[in-house]
Amino acid sequence: MVVNSSFNLWRSLRGLPRDIWILAGATFINRAGTMVLPFLVLYLTRERGWTAARAGLGLAAYGIGAIVVAPIAGRLSDRVGPLPIMRGSLIGAGLLLLLFPLAVTFPAVLGLILVWALVSESFRPANLALIADIVPSEQRKPAFALIRLAINLGMSAGPAAAGFIVARSFHWIFIADAVTTILAGVILIVVPFDSAASARARAKREEHAEVRALHGAAILDDRRFLFFLAALFLTGAVFFQHEGALPLFLVQSLSLSPAFYGTLFTINTLMIVFMEVPLNTATAHWRHRSALSLGAFLFAAGSGIFAFAGGAPMVIAAIVVWTFGEMMLFPQASAYVADIAPPHRRGEYMGAYSLAFSISFAVAPWAGAVGFDQLGPRVLWLIVFAAGTVSAAMMLRVTTEGATTAAALA
Repeated sequence: MVVNSSFNLWRSLRGLPRDIWILAGATFINRAGTMVLPFLVLYLTRERGWTAARAGLGLAAYGIGAIVVAPIAGRLSDRVGPLPIMRGSLIGAGLLLLLFPLAVTFPAVLGLILVWALVSESFRPANLALIADIVPSEQRKPAFALIRLAINLGMSAGPAAAGFIVARSFHWIFIADAVTTILAGVILIVVPFDSAASARARAKREEHAEVRALHGAAILDDRRFLFFLAALFLTGAVFFQHEGALPLFLVQSLSLSPAFYGTLFTINTLMIVFMEVPLNTATAHWRHRSALSLGAFLFAAGSGIFAFAGGAPMVIAAIVVWTFGEMMLFPQASAYVADIAPPHRRGEYMGAYSLAFSISFAVAPWAGAVGFDQLGPRVLWLIVFAAGTVSAAMMLRVTTEGATTAAALA
């Protein structure tokens, strides 16, 4: 049954519009060059001589940029269309990456990281809007599956290659990342997209805007959703340690190479590519709370293993456990938000869902780097495990019941 369902999902990819395949190809190229962000904390500590706390502040600056730009990019996408935002984001982000080796002072690097985040992260809400514009509702599941597949295939190559490149020079990862980012932008500029989708999407947005004006602000009235976002923030705080504390732990505490850190991304993404769809098909009948709680706890358990890791084998075991948590939680979390959101506010709910992760990213890598520096790795990973366990317990209490007034009016 699982095999047949998975096969049907992959077979359904063949019916997707041409535009989705173009977007998937550009996404793969962009993600295959993702090298700078995963290695940013190592670049700042080893190449620029920053302390772990300062390097964490650099990641926090990126997270702040992501928080600020998400609603702005969403509104701009509604006004001018998603494609211009995506094209500008890719070309602009690629050019900014080329400036990084020229920035040497702390304020200059920090400011460049912030601007890079503002430009780069404007891609995300526009990309989600474009996918929704291109395909009808019955094709959105395979469309998002294809884009996620492109992301993970790309991520299986980029960070792993970066691990070997930085052995020669950190500067080359900025060039490689810039080239692939700009190339993805050029593809979206050169290859024509179906303009009819934009007209349909604009009509839908205008209709939904009228409904939102009638029913007021739903999110602040939806306590079950706010409770879920609080639990999600804690989960995000555990998840984003792979951008802050984890590379420091591997290189400084366990004396493992940056190449090994990059290889962990390959293990993670290949597991997702081959196992996520069958796993979620097999657990499709689970209640939201069960799958969310198990995913959050596996994140916590994987992080807890780091506290006792003395070498590569236990680190790999921890990543395997951690990846099972990712495969369980992320698809389930998106499905949960889609289920509880009023139809005319689904984009608004998804925006708040993304914002919770952006806030986690702004806080967690910096806090993890400071904790690593001040408390040591074992205490840090035990604290992360505790936070993840609390998140898992909170996820057990999420519910689809108790619709808000706005939802009832939908």
